[in-house]
Amino acid sequence: MSRFYLGIDTSNYKTSVAIFDAQSLEYISCGKLLDVSKGELGLRQSDAIFRHTVQIHKQIEELPKGLILNAVCVSTKPRDIDGSYMPCFLAGENVARSVASLMDIPVYTASHQQGHIVSAALSAQKLDLLAKEHIAWHLSGGTTELLRITQGANGVPKADIIGGTNDISAGKLVDRTGVMLGLKFPCGAQLEKLCEDSENVKPFKVKVKNSVFSLSGIQNKAEQLFKSGHTPQYISEFVINTIIYAVSEATKQALERHNCDILCAGGVMSNNKIKKHMSDKFNAIFASAELSGDNAVGIAVLAAKQNGENLW
Repeated sequence: MSRFYLGIDTSNYKTSVAIFDAQSLEYISCGKLLDVSKGELGLRQSDAIFRHTVQIHKQIEELPKGLILNAVCVSTKPRDIDGSYMPCFLAGENVARSVASLMDIPVYTASHQQGHIVSAALSAQKLDLLAKEHIAWHLSGGTTELLRITQGANGVPKADIIGGTNDISAGKLVDRTGVMLGLKFPCGAQLEKLCEDSENVKPFKVKVKNSVFSLSGIQNKAEQLFKSGHTPQYISEFVINTIIYAVSEATKQALERHNCDILCAGGVMSNNKIKKHMSDKFNAIFASAELSGDNAVGIAVLAAKQNGENLW
């Protein structure tokens, strides 16, 4: 018998809903990026809430009709720590609590980051990884964190930061570079395409200590390259190769302290150059391309887990 769970995630990038079947481990995901005008670097929170409100019912309409849901889970904050808050998640929470009340089923909450980790493990067919300690990269538009993952309450992943950037995220570096080059936000896929015509650009070897590094200086260097007339291909490859160098060095340092598997999640980690390097050098585990970016699939899985399903 199928056991269905609904997940909802309303990040500052995408409206996403998903159904997860805890019996078959299959899922259906529907999502839509928030529209950002060309030349803009994201949305104000008030604009993000408005766009979620306009389009979330359209995403839900894409899901199968007539399913009997066992529970709902919704992302309510970026990270599972005190003080982590973004108003855009209120749009999804309002819908989730309304659905749960009407259907008289439990509603659970999780963080956006926990959803990324779980969706990566699911798509890699490694849900069992969530039952043991491992380290995970969360590289996305707003986050560049290296995490030590252990089991928290109800088996939900508990993430402690052990490395990453101490200023701007890799995603912000990618998006700011892309917008500078005339690309439309979010710029990850377009910047990756520019890198296909390789110019064998050497990275800038940023300082990495205790798995922590800074990327704001790389933004300044990319701007200098742009002003001096370097090609978009050269600049994009410089940025991506520098991110690869920083992430690789931070990973190597972390593995000296934590000898365990590496899981890679987040939209920036869908970049094929980053994926190839991390796979070849560290045998890292990756989310599928579909579930690398913001999605509600991991949140739907967490609905099942918190409702007592024996998934890991």
